[in-house]
Amino acid sequence: MTEGLEPDDLFALPGLRRSAPKAGFPINELFSQVAYEIVHDELMLDGVSRMNLATFCTTWVDDQARRLMNEALDKNIVDKDEYPQTAELERRCVRMVADLWHAPDPAGTHGTSTTGSSEAAMLGGLAAKFRWRKGGGTGTPNFVCGPVQVCWEKFARYFDVEIRQIPLRGDRLTMHPDDVSAYCDANTIMVVPTFGQTYTGLFEDVAGISKALDRLQEVSGLDIPIHVDAASGGFLAPFTAPDLIWDFRLPRVKSINASGHKTGLAPLGSGWAIWREAADLPEELIFNVDYLGGSMATFNLNFSRPGGQVITSYYEFIRLGRTGYTRLQSQLYHVAQHLADGLLKLGPFEMIHGGNPHRGIAAVSWRLTEDVGFNLYELSDRLRTRGWLIAAYPLPADRENETIMRALVRHGFSIDMADLLLADIARGMAQLEKHPQAKPLTREEAGGFTHNATAAVPSGKAKPVRRSAE
Repeated sequence: MTEGLEPDDLFALPGLRRSAPKAGFPINELFSQVAYEIVHDELMLDGVSRMNLATFCTTWVDDQARRLMNEALDKNIVDKDEYPQTAELERRCVRMVADLWHAPDPAGTHGTSTTGSSEAAMLGGLAAKFRWRKGGGTGTPNFVCGPVQVCWEKFARYFDVEIRQIPLRGDRLTMHPDDVSAYCDANTIMVVPTFGQTYTGLFEDVAGISKALDRLQEVSGLDIPIHVDAASGGFLAPFTAPDLIWDFRLPRVKSINASGHKTGLAPLGSGWAIWREAADLPEELIFNVDYLGGSMATFNLNFSRPGGQVITSYYEFIRLGRTGYTRLQSQLYHVAQHLADGLLKLGPFEMIHGGNPHRGIAAVSWRLTEDVGFNLYELSDRLRTRGWLIAAYPLPADRENETIMRALVRHGFSIDMADLLLADIARGMAQLEKHPQAKPLTREEAGGFTHNATAAVPSGKAKPVRRSAE
């Protein structure tokens, strides 16, 4: 260090006189404060997470949650022998979530924390596949769904299961109960309703789908279970629409997945998989593992993973309880409805979902109703200049010529922030009307995105087709 250099002369230190390492593994070491400053400054180029209304994930936690996460940095949740109290908190959380979703015996059923709802969804799918095999199923198994998050396409690809996605028809934006039975047969391991669709935020009709499968069983003898993908809705409806029947109150629902790091208020990445009864999780999926001096049962796709998210989930559950969750989640819908009302007043928008707790998650989705000289990709691009990240994208197959926008309302997004967003939308619309694009912007050019993605189909693999239930 140069003689006379003060400790706060950080930007005169040697490590900041050259570019950060980018290609090969660096040879030389840096002072920790220099390495920190390099990484810290580069991350300034990321968006502000609380202004990212495309993400479903938690972007605001209180100081106590941050402290618990920091204190749990070194806790490996798989090591239940070394960290028995972390394991106990996980068991408590499983019982609490099972109770929240009306499992017949919350204390006796199986469930687990996961790194997110995608892992939890795959565990639910694997359990359904193993139950089907155990029941005598042969050939290639399949599952039936509507427009789904890409994790289900991964599940189909990775675990050799045919995915049968029901195309949207007419003015429908979700899988409809009337369409389900035509796609089911003896190889159908489950039907997967999405309770909080990623495209629009709408709930699919789980109770209606259950009744349709009851009728199918009466005429064909096929007893097809339901797995509910409640990634976003699982921690909303129990508090804001408790009379809505979608969970284990329906006997046909055998498993449910949800994201703790979405509306569960936990930090990334946290998920939950819960089975209706212990018998619904086949024993073949449960491993008893000897690890660091203790034997434990595990049924996760991951092994080592952090324990802080489970610890923080337990903190949130006991901090808020049903009363607190109801108060906070109801506020989300209040803000969503305020945003929807403001959008309608701005002009050429039609609400697809305006924040009704009985129809969907705390989100707002809308489309243009007339030709106004710009498209939603261009509006999304204008909003990015103010720091807002809001998804604009086409609807799924058979409706892909329609473009919509969707904004997620999460904990930490206030009425005041909604008003700031509405003002920026109005400003962006005025700018686009005054200075129209010579060529309409495409989704790719605007950097549009969504929580969804479309998996590439391997060469020679046919698109799922409509099948008869006979």
